[in-house]
Amino acid sequence: MATREKATELRDDLIRLRRSLHTEPEIGLDLPRTQEKVLAALGGLGLEISTGSRLSSVTAVLRGGQPGPAVLLRADMDALPVTERTGADFASATPGAMHACGHDLHTTMLIGASHLLSARRQDLAGDVVLMFQPGEEGHDGAGAMLAEGILDAAGPRPVAAYALHVFTTGLPTGVFLARSGTTMAGGDALDVTVIGEGGHASAPHRAKDPVPAACEMVTALQTMISRTCDPFDPVVLTVGSFHAGTRRNVIPETARFEATVRTFSKQAQARMKDAVVTLVTQIAAAHGLRAEVDFNPGYPMTVNDALETAFVESTVNESFGEHRFQPLAHPLTGSEDFSRILGEVPGALVMLGAAPSGADPATVANNHSPYAEFNEDVLCDGAALYADLATRRLAAQPTEAVAAAPTS
Repeated sequence: MATREKATELRDDLIRLRRSLHTEPEIGLDLPRTQEKVLAALGGLGLEISTGSRLSSVTAVLRGGQPGPAVLLRADMDALPVTERTGADFASATPGAMHACGHDLHTTMLIGASHLLSARRQDLAGDVVLMFQPGEEGHDGAGAMLAEGILDAAGPRPVAAYALHVFTTGLPTGVFLARSGTTMAGGDALDVTVIGEGGHASAPHRAKDPVPAACEMVTALQTMISRTCDPFDPVVLTVGSFHAGTRRNVIPETARFEATVRTFSKQAQARMKDAVVTLVTQIAAAHGLRAEVDFNPGYPMTVNDALETAFVESTVNESFGEHRFQPLAHPLTGSEDFSRILGEVPGALVMLGAAPSGADPATVANNHSPYAEFNEDVLCDGAALYADLATRRLAAQPTEAVAAAPTS
């Protein structure tokens, strides 16, 4: 029986697990209830299981019946600090927390794959590392799991690594997408504090007002990008937080803003760091003020290996039919800490359209929205693809076998 058909037999169990995870979302690196549910779902499968010491991670190694290399499959488990407004029967029961990015689906898919792979254990020519990761949403859980030795869990380092990510918007429902090369942006953090001298609002000439200078910085940063950055090596800078003052008649001593800076090449990333710091400090100086600027590296660019991306395409075509794979035309501007894994092991991050049934992917609520809803029909397909990627990649041990995979 094909993997897709086997996965369909798990449908009811997968939906129950997904909804249980969705009802009790947890944020960051400490996910005790989520970890407990994952461990329970993996029970009885004969896996070598370990948990993190500094985070609520779960690493499970499935030993194949035949000798061979290892393949890593990753799912992120954490939620977002968002208050859910979907009105679903299984909506979040935790105030201020929601699985608004689909990580509950990712975790459920990998649980499904673990059951599918365990059933064919004797036929596997190698081992599968199942990576259940907390803290993708800005907490660098992948980096923490690397530090705790995830790549050594099976013994030899994995020869390939794969992850799935669902999206409600921009992707056809039920279609897998991937591209070789840069797939998602690198995301850095910019924190600026403009320091002046407070005073009475009626006498700004007797103070040093940081607010106009900070506002000028925000607009100047956008102008700098449009005037100095190569449009074919784009940069996306967004100021998401701006704070100053306490009362309308008080000139504050400081103004502060925070921004993300997203780039698609190491050259652009290095250029932006120097340019941003120079621009902000010089605007402050022109106003007779001082600026404290922190430009902190975040997640690197997510770069898919060309051969592994072609292998993903051939696997989707074989398992689901050619109509179920589409090349991802352009990189996405979001960032992903699976980039840490792909910096160490060749592999691919695969996108999966998951808009609710009957919804228009062009207009439906996006990932991270309090109204975001996902199509549970993709749970079985995601589990099947995870399992088939591991099975076929272990069977295609020589590099030549992977290189022979067709490309679009």
